[in-house]
Amino acid sequence: MKFGIIIETKEPEKSWNAFRFANASLLHGHEVTIFLMGEGVECENVTHEKYNTAKEFNNFLENDGVILACGTCIQSRKLDDQTVCPISTMKDCIEMVEWADKVITF
Repeated sequence: MKFGIIIETKEPEKSWNAFRFANASLLHGHEVTIFLMGEGVECENVTHEKYNTAKEFNNFLENDGVILACGTCIQSRKLDDQTVCPISTMKDCIEMVEWADKVITF
C-alpha cells in the first residue's frame, strides 16, 4: 500500500506520532511519502524531552522514506537553508495525493 502523509503541525507529540506511524508503515513494507506544510515544515528541528520528533524524522529518511516540504511555507519562515527536505509545491502535494492509496493528515 502507498501512504501519503500530510503533516501540518510542529506540536511535539503529534509530529512525533506522525513520524512513528510513517516509520512503522515502512517497516511493514508500505511505500510512504510525507508532505510537510504550514508549521509542519519545522518538524525536523522539533526537540522535546519526551517526544523526539527529530530522531523519528531522521529514522524515516534512513529507511528511505520520502519527505517533501512546501516551498512557500519554508520561505515564509526563512528556513530555506535549514532543511534537508526538497522544496516542493502544491502540484507536488496533489501528485502525492493522486499516487497514494490512502492519505493521512496530522
